[in-house]
Amino acid sequence: MNKVEEFEELRPLLFSIAYRILGSVGEAEDVVQEAWLRFDGSATVPDSTKAFLSATVTRISIDVLRSARVRREQYVGPWFPEPLLSDPYEDPARAAELADSLSMAALVLLERLSPLERAVFVLREVFAFDYDDIAAAVGRSEAACRQLLVRARRHVRDERPRFEADRRERQELATRFFDALRDGDVLGLQDLLSADVQMVGDGGGKAPNLSKTVVGTERVARVLASYYPVLDQIGVTLEPHEVNGQPGAIFRDREGGVLHTMILEVLDGQVQTVRSVSNPEKLTHLGQLADAWAVAREVREARKANAAERS
Repeated sequence: MNKVEEFEELRPLLFSIAYRILGSVGEAEDVVQEAWLRFDGSATVPDSTKAFLSATVTRISIDVLRSARVRREQYVGPWFPEPLLSDPYEDPARAAELADSLSMAALVLLERLSPLERAVFVLREVFAFDYDDIAAAVGRSEAACRQLLVRARRHVRDERPRFEADRRERQELATRFFDALRDGDVLGLQDLLSADVQMVGDGGGKAPNLSKTVVGTERVARVLASYYPVLDQIGVTLEPHEVNGQPGAIFRDREGGVLHTMILEVLDGQVQTVRSVSNPEKLTHLGQLADAWAVAREVREARKANAAERS
């Protein structure tokens, strides 16, 4: 197997590591490309290509995350990861860990960790790397890595998200949710939302977005039911799709441009959180983008016309 074949075989794993450390599809792809350049340019043949490339990706990701933290501290509104429609890496033996670690709730929680803590947590808890490989990847002793993991676990232990385990039940609930959303069915939505449900969006100041988090069954249901039927009226379509391992959807304008994504976090047969990402900078990897501001203007005009007809 030559270098290119070795690298391509490991690419899904490398991307998955980088994405979980960074929460960015674009940055993860750049990190993987940089790892390839270093691997291809090295005259040394590593004992383990997997260990070498995983360590390289981890070190580059840590450096990128350190600079990204400054930008995220100045971010307008809530910061969410870039939506990922499918994880290229699969490992049946760790399917549950991989799925849980991919959720937006889990990735947002990892934002509280230092870059080193996050890298150690991802390598050990998600991908089950041995401590000697983790130590080589982050440039710390095995003992130091164990301490970093203890601190990381302590930070996330009490707030680690839980989700509906049965994938079929989650999808059935999501189907009912999106049907009620299309119909503007307030009562139908209320039946599917938990009492303390939250709806929150990430527009980054670059797209129309909720001014603040909406909390509570009735309030969330009414906001959803009042807004999305108008989107349908102006030609916006809803495309159900799993997003970050959770049931969700992509919303597109009449030309097929991506407007935003929506993710449902489901537990005990109810929707606990509704998250949307509308910041166009986080949606470029999904294809052609919609003009969210133009859509917002159309929504306002449609609402005025509807109000005029009723009066």
